[in-house]
Amino acid sequence: MKAAVIAGATTDFGELWERSPKSLAREALGEALKESNLKKEEIEAIFVGNMLSGMLGGQEHLGAFFAEALDISVPAFKIEGACASGGLAFHAGVNGIWSGQYKAVLVLGVEKMTDFKPEEIATALMGAGSEEERVAGATFPGLYALIASVHMQKYGTTEEEMASVAVKNHYHASLNGHAQFRNEITVDQVLGSPKIADPLKLLDCSPVSDGAAAVILGSEEFIKNKKIIKPVWVKASEVDTDSLGLSGRKELTTLDATVKAAKKAYQKAGVKPSEIDIAEVHDCFTIAEILAMEDLGFYEKGKAGKAIYKGETRLGNGKLVVNTSGGLKACGHPVGATGVKQVVEVFKQLQGKAGRKQVEKAKVGLTQNIGGSGATAVINIFSV
Repeated sequence: MKAAVIAGATTDFGELWERSPKSLAREALGEALKESNLKKEEIEAIFVGNMLSGMLGGQEHLGAFFAEALDISVPAFKIEGACASGGLAFHAGVNGIWSGQYKAVLVLGVEKMTDFKPEEIATALMGAGSEEERVAGATFPGLYALIASVHMQKYGTTEEEMASVAVKNHYHASLNGHAQFRNEITVDQVLGSPKIADPLKLLDCSPVSDGAAAVILGSEEFIKNKKIIKPVWVKASEVDTDSLGLSGRKELTTLDATVKAAKKAYQKAGVKPSEIDIAEVHDCFTIAEILAMEDLGFYEKGKAGKAIYKGETRLGNGKLVVNTSGGLKACGHPVGATGVKQVVEVFKQLQGKAGRKQVEKAKVGLTQNIGGSGATAVINIFSV
């Protein structure tokens, strides 16, 4: 059984004070239906990626919540895996198609974060960490700062190299009409921004965001019957896990869940890292993109920061282009929506419909969605 993405859309990401989760979901689905000429009555199941609805909004029953809001009376499920919730929802939807259970499903990622105080958001996000880290008062900026410090010590990675991740992704976001930050920045601006957790500065960190993204998946039979033009096939969707906290890791400069999930995904898809044209990776902090580029096999350990600094993964500069959406850093990071937004971006790229940020001749794409400090990793591979 084959599965393909046949429609995808995102709302704007940002501080959307006037928007509700329901209105965001309706907009994302409406745009996806409009571009595909499908009817919502053809959707047979809904998979919702969301992390914080219970802790912040007091609503955990999101399957029924959004089925009602979208007026689609079908089996509906909330999938939660911290910042990998959207990726896990997509994984569940793909397996629903592959298994033969469903012919067409909606994967919805949605998060509303900016209505709450910063301390409430920080506390809620640390629900993705270990008990020991919470008791110690750790935050995710602090945990990734520790990872960055070890990577710098072991491989000579510099603050300028990390800053170049933000510079590249802000440039890509300047070409994305849905991005939270559409302004270009410089390395000096990153280095001069306030320190959050040394060596990470404000502009090394992804923002607090609102937003939604929707993907419609179809089976091969459904696509044939509906005469869908240029579906984007899901060649692999793999998940792996590691310890919740950093203290349980074998190595701080490698996210082992990414390495293991990627290995399985490459094998299933029958592709090598060198064959990937476009990738959306989980740059919650600039060091995270450097780790991703190494753990996914694009660069040897200690080489990714230097390559990004030289512009190798920037639009127009090389074969592999990374985070054309602007990534989490500049497009925004409404945590449950991020993994689905990544899929939408790769889908648009492989269809040749990415507008000003289009990667020429993109044929094979990859997404990497991470939960916590690397406890969960979802890797998807796509081709036309």
